[in-house]
Amino acid sequence: QVQLVESGGGLVQAGGSLRLSCAASGFRLGAGTMGWYRQAPENSRDLVASITMSGSTNYADSVKGRFTISRMASTLYLQMNSLKPEDAAVYYCNLVPPQRSSWGQGTQVTVSS
Repeated sequence: QVQLVESGGGLVQAGGSLRLSCAASGFRLGAGTMGWYRQAPENSRDLVASITMSGSTNYADSVKGRFTISRMASTLYLQMNSLKPEDAAVYYCNLVPPQRSSWGQGTQVTVSS
């Protein structure tokens, strides 16, 4: 069974940085496309970054140039720089497309202006 546990969120000032981590068990990260998703209150859960088996990355326009997705062993990372108030959300990792049973608790990112 795939289990994903996100961490690394917190409160940061606008312009600051955070690095999120996603620890995976029951699944080899390199075996499929993985992504980071985020969901702000009253919004849908959207994909913001993904990385394929071959290491190719893709980003939503809203985070391009500021966020970097990477993976090492059984951990997926999201480096977030130049954070903006609109980046505030709960961040989740999952396969792309997502596996419903694999959603974790997410990690909260709060950005103060």
